[in-house]
Amino acid sequence: MKFEISTPLGFTVRTSEEYWQRLLIKHPDIEELEDCVRLALSTPDEVRRSSRDSGVLLFYRVQREKRWVVAVARRLNGDGFLITAYQTGAIKEGETVWLK
Repeated sequence: MKFEISTPLGFTVRTSEEYWQRLLIKHPDIEELEDCVRLALSTPDEVRRSSRDSGVLLFYRVQREKRWVVAVARRLNGDGFLITAYQTGAIKEGETVWLK
């Protein structure tokens, strides 16, 4: 297990080392931002529901001005798992479900 983190929404999100390594192939810039990904899940600035898939939540954490780290997770049967993580310059559309 790479990590298992409690979110402010009352469930945990986890990922395996193997899955984390696959994620880094697509988003290599996230490798040095693992702590930011963890913080995005545990203490996000904002959480939004995906406008394309209501079962997917996007956890945003400000990294620096106009730059966020996003941890994307799905909750299934009470368990959460990381889908992907990346940096972005804009918060996507979607219903806000939690704000700091």
